[in-house]
Amino acid sequence: MGNKNKTISFRVNEDAFETLREIAEERDISLSAVFRDYVDTLVAHDGQVQVVPEHELEQLRSDEEESFPPKVKVPKSFIREHERLELEADHLREQLEEHKRYVNYLREQLEDEDEDVIQLEDLDQSEADEPSFRLG
Repeated sequence: MGNKNKTISFRVNEDAFETLREIAEERDISLSAVFRDYVDTLVAHDGQVQVVPEHELEQLRSDEEESFPPKVKVPKSFIREHERLELEADHLREQLEEHKRYVNYLREQLEDEDEDVIQLEDLDQSEADEPSFRLG
């Protein structure tokens, strides 16, 4: 089907519109590009976007508060364990593929055989006038 663009429309008051237009002129881009950038940022950060004036942004960066978006430190042991599990999963996938190939090989061998196969259930249902055989 493909990835189709969709249109979003909404209303803003005149002051907000003028401010947005000034932002677009400052950045030397179209007004719609401002919205596309905002939407792309919003999607990239899973809806966790905070819009602040530039002077407040610099103040937020200089503060010792948590950065936005929040960052998490992960211990190296966790990363090593994750990598080990990924390698093990890859190995198991390879083994599974090898077993699948072997099962397919056995099925092909079974289909290629021209020998008659006698089912034991069929022997039990044989008629009385047929000669009986004894093993042993």
